[in-house]
Amino acid sequence: MQQLLPTQLAERLADGSRPKPVLLDVRQPWELERCCLPGVQNIPMHLIPLRSNELNKSDEIVVICHHGARSMQVAMFLENQGFSSVINLTGGVAAWANEVDPNFPRY
Repeated sequence: MQQLLPTQLAERLADGSRPKPVLLDVRQPWELERCCLPGVQNIPMHLIPLRSNELNKSDEIVVICHHGARSMQVAMFLENQGFSSVINLTGGVAAWANEVDPNFPRY
């Protein structure tokens, strides 16, 4: 499974010459109300088996959660379902707040 550091994701999102990946946030809705990256698609982790058909298997998908554990499990699940380019955001939004945006809300 591929891993991506928050600084690498920030660089990728800022690079206008590359297509943007799908940002799949697998946290609960109340967590997204506290903080989320712009443009995320939210499918809570427990609903991924039921709703993974909403995702395109050929898209590059960066899976995001709070600290990177739930997203890693979802990324492994999606890879096992035939998704071709799934990447886990190492450290999740907590690492994003520490490494990329110090004003990003924390919880």
